[in-house]
Amino acid sequence: MSGESCLSQLCPPAAPASPASAPKVKTCSLRGAGGLGSKYVRLNVGGALFYTTVQVLTRQDTMLKAMFSGRMEVFTDKDGWILIDRCGKHFSEILGYLRDASVALPKSRQAIHELMAEAKYYLIQGLVDMCQNALQEKKEQAMCVIPVVTSLKEEERLIQACSKPVVKLLYNRSNNKYSYTSNSDDHLLKNIELFDKLSLRYNGRILFMKDVIGDEICCWSFYGQGRKLAEVCCTSIVYATEKKQTKVEFPEARIYEETLNALLYETLPVPDNSLLEATSRRAHWGPHGEDEDGPEPRERVRRIHVKRYSTYDD
Repeated sequence: MSGESCLSQLCPPAAPASPASAPKVKTCSLRGAGGLGSKYVRLNVGGALFYTTVQVLTRQDTMLKAMFSGRMEVFTDKDGWILIDRCGKHFSEILGYLRDASVALPKSRQAIHELMAEAKYYLIQGLVDMCQNALQEKKEQAMCVIPVVTSLKEEERLIQACSKPVVKLLYNRSNNKYSYTSNSDDHLLKNIELFDKLSLRYNGRILFMKDVIGDEICCWSFYGQGRKLAEVCCTSIVYATEKKQTKVEFPEARIYEETLNALLYETLPVPDNSLLEATSRRAHWGPHGEDEDGPEPRERVRRIHVKRYSTYDD
């Protein structure tokens, strides 16, 4: 039997009304629907359309069972679709759980929260418990792990053992000899927030480390294939009229640039000598030609000091 013939039995047509007052939504009672468990019904859940059976809807003790076992009135539109005034985004998971008493949950925490809200509305306690357990497991799982360097040997061991690029942030506010400028604390906090943001975004591709025992106040270091590629020092000295002050900068664009440069070393299983040569050695070595003996080339590390010395506080 078709869904329309089923609905004609479940929902008898309403009495004729005057054209001025004829409603587009009708009510009907589903008393006696228990014997129609294999018949299909049509549902309109917040504009999303679903076909299912009365047997599925009444299988568990939920609000849907109350709706489709005759204990509650239901509304239909002019085309005979039974209306449920809820968002239909997760109703397929609701039906899946009613059929099998289990369902694959969404991956994101936001989607699980949305599904749990729908399960609470339909009084499906088993699905609510599943969502709560999944959220608890996701809460306990660390999104990323940031090692904190406690010694130089430990730092060298981590960098040499890691096959991924490495980004290290050294921050130690107590290393300062002088007083800080008015914006320094805010810029130091922004550097720390950017480090956390990058570590979440590139987790799995870059190893991020924190160093709290170094000599600098705020300094970024970038490594690839076990070698130091660049360094961005964020502190400078301000020469005021009466006393010196330490200023902390926030060179966001430069930090992003060096992080992306470090990603060049991400996918290489073995050191690429040509890449290391291009990024870590000087292109020209003074007036000496290729055939002349010149000074021994030295490895280059890009060290960027932001306004290392200044005569005023911007």
